[in-house]
Amino acid sequence: MSPSASRRPSLTEGPIARTLLLFALPIMGSTVLQSLNASVNAMWIGHFLGESALSAVSNASLIVFLLLTAVFGVSMASTILVGQSLGARNMVEAKRVVGTGVSFFVALSTLVAVLGYFNTAWMLQQLGTPADAMPYAVPYLRMVFVAMPSMYFYNFLMMTLRGAGDARTPFMFMAMSVLLDIALNPLFMFGWGPVPAMGTAGSGFATLISQSVALAALLTTLYRRKHFLRLTGHELGYLKPDPAILRALVFKGLPMGLQMIVISSSAMLMMRLVNGYGSHTTAAYGAVTQLWTYVQMPAMAIGAAVSSMAAQNVGARLWDRVHRITRAGVAYNFLLSGSLIALIYVFNRGALHLFLPSDGDALALAQHLNMIAVWSFMFFGVTFVLFGVVRSTGAVWPPLIVLTISMWLIRPPFAFALMPHIGADAIWWSFPLGSLASMLMAMAYYRWGGWQSAHMLAPPAPAPAPDAVAAEAAD
Repeated sequence: MSPSASRRPSLTEGPIARTLLLFALPIMGSTVLQSLNASVNAMWIGHFLGESALSAVSNASLIVFLLLTAVFGVSMASTILVGQSLGARNMVEAKRVVGTGVSFFVALSTLVAVLGYFNTAWMLQQLGTPADAMPYAVPYLRMVFVAMPSMYFYNFLMMTLRGAGDARTPFMFMAMSVLLDIALNPLFMFGWGPVPAMGTAGSGFATLISQSVALAALLTTLYRRKHFLRLTGHELGYLKPDPAILRALVFKGLPMGLQMIVISSSAMLMMRLVNGYGSHTTAAYGAVTQLWTYVQMPAMAIGAAVSSMAAQNVGARLWDRVHRITRAGVAYNFLLSGSLIALIYVFNRGALHLFLPSDGDALALAQHLNMIAVWSFMFFGVTFVLFGVVRSTGAVWPPLIVLTISMWLIRPPFAFALMPHIGADAIWWSFPLGSLASMLMAMAYYRWGGWQSAHMLAPPAPAPAPDAVAAEAAD
């Protein structure tokens, strides 16, 4: 066995609960680091460049989030395809997925960067960016578009490594990227010595440098360690896109990307409803959502982890392990998410006081809102875990349909119907209702749906029977 093969992680053997936890923790750590990076950068901009600059970056960040969300599904599809190939011990197909993915992401990110750079002002105008924020938003977003190829390719590599059973390496290089970004932000924003002050563009330039350095370091490390998925010699021919794999990346990835868009667009609608009750209610909701971001992190990390683990076991046709992975994921969701939710209930006022003054009406309203809604994220966590398992086979449309029903056809109509009677409480109660509905539908699909017969790639055509071959030869 080669050295690289001996280091190849496998998610198809060994203890499930321990492996899942050790796999999920680095994924959750990466999410925490990304949130921390965004918070620190917002602090620098808000405190030292002013409200207009912070508004500019907030508007630009919505566009960046949308562009990253658009390729999230394709990255997730590559994770599943690599996982299934390795589970089936088909190294050639795994490398074909990597080659096709590299070519796709390089071409797509270059196109996005060029089009975005020359249409930055137009996109910000369509978003309704305030006029006083435009001078800050345009240079920042243009710099981010220059960084987009590195960001897309870096994200693809991290998701591919997770599909291969390695969550630690992506976490280590994510930590490098975040620490570098945090350190470089004030340097390029405010200048020092020969480095000129670039303002908000400096924040975007820090992102460009940190992402590019982390990407180069990751690639160098993978080749130095002779990673089993690296492409060398004749394998560089796999960079020519395989039509079947490319179709799977796009058409299986699209529904997974749309799931994120459904979630974010529903959140924007709920914010619009909240805004109708005035600034105190909006401030309370804004503070609560800061806490909810962290409450959801364990469920999202576990959902990503079970998807990678299940994909390898689907490829190996180990269905009993797939179901055991599901049970372990649901249990960890209740343990980790439940612990965070319990802490919030115990320290409800203190946690919200981090974001709200103690002498305002918003703090009491935020406590009330949290008491109604925060517990329901355990339901949503179960949904994430179940969806992580079923999509590992290629069943990507049912999760999208379930989320669309719960977040658009149940939650907003319920809030609209009851707001005239119970006011803003109708919005708060719509969260538990939507979460419960999505969990019940996800459980029903997991139990009775046909997800086990789904596939990422079209199954190969059956070989003709020997008698048929002989008859054809005789003719």
